[in-house]
Amino acid sequence: MNETRPFVDWKLMNDFMVDAFCGYGVPREDAEICADVLLESDRRGIESHGCNRFKPIYIDRIKRGTLLPTTEIEILKETPTTVVMDAHDGMGMVASHKMMKMLIEKAKTYGMAGGAIRNSTHYGIAGYWATMASEEGLIGITGTNARPSIAPTFGVDNMMGTNPLTFALPTDEEFPFCLDCATSIVQRGKIEYYAREGKDTPAGMVVSRDGTAMTDSEEILKALVDETAALAPLGGIGEELAGYKGYGYAAVVEILSAALSGGQFMKALTGVSPEGKPQMYHLGHFFFVVDPEAYMGLDTFKKTAGEICRALRNSQKAPGESRIYTAGEKEYDVWKFRKDKGVPVGAAVQKDIIEVRDELNLSYHFDFED
Repeated sequence: MNETRPFVDWKLMNDFMVDAFCGYGVPREDAEICADVLLESDRRGIESHGCNRFKPIYIDRIKRGTLLPTTEIEILKETPTTVVMDAHDGMGMVASHKMMKMLIEKAKTYGMAGGAIRNSTHYGIAGYWATMASEEGLIGITGTNARPSIAPTFGVDNMMGTNPLTFALPTDEEFPFCLDCATSIVQRGKIEYYAREGKDTPAGMVVSRDGTAMTDSEEILKALVDETAALAPLGGIGEELAGYKGYGYAAVVEILSAALSGGQFMKALTGVSPEGKPQMYHLGHFFFVVDPEAYMGLDTFKKTAGEICRALRNSQKAPGESRIYTAGEKEYDVWKFRKDKGVPVGAAVQKDIIEVRDELNLSYHFDFED
């Protein structure tokens, strides 16, 4: 892997983010959860949701008043196998962590469990929560709605969020099968990353009101906010490349995220009031945990899952291709490369780090400053 950006030691970055979150009012125990979720994104190479989002998505929203640093979790309903929570516009990562801890315990007792959260905020990479289950030998499934950005098939209005539908399955290998991806061709976070790095968004991922492709990343982000552009669902525009499939899965996530929790959906999640002022996002998330022991046993499940993954990777490769991957494998390779080096930080993230550090008067020094 070629990497020209400077690296920051994992512990140093973790300690900095924890202290920074605390500096803006997040309790230390909660700050540790939030920092770990963000850094896990970078460990997996999902940089659109890692340190790149630390300031603009979390710190700036806390300062703007659209994200509360203290998370008051209310359990609205609980049965032996289900939980419904209200996060009251606190840290989505904190509420999700509590939810998964509860569901894992319930699933180990009863075979499966499910939960939903309403009035939440961005909960980081969905794969973090699904992997909490797979690390315990369980199957993890989760999804979340988000700010509207996907247009339905044959439409141009951004109606649904990028709405990831995510699975983590334990295997007999060193890493789980973890499918963590949006139901759009590209997610908003990736476009934010392109914009911060000064890169264009590849043509065909975003459509304007007149049906033409947009590529200017900065312009796309503005257009998504003022609803003059929309992301294409998985498969693309129309039916020719089966974009209706991505549209359908996005709708499944939207319904489960809102209907199970009794929460809000679609145009109510813009983060902007009818008067054009910033407001709370009120997102919804859903989670399911399944214990393979309740079926034919964990060992059988892991062995079969591993055999399927290996068979896929060992199948005939297309001409010119050197390797076939299964979900979670690339992320594992990134972690092996970065674990002793640290998290790579580009110029935009460096600027954010310095700005937050100086604003809070924190005594941190980073090698990239030399």
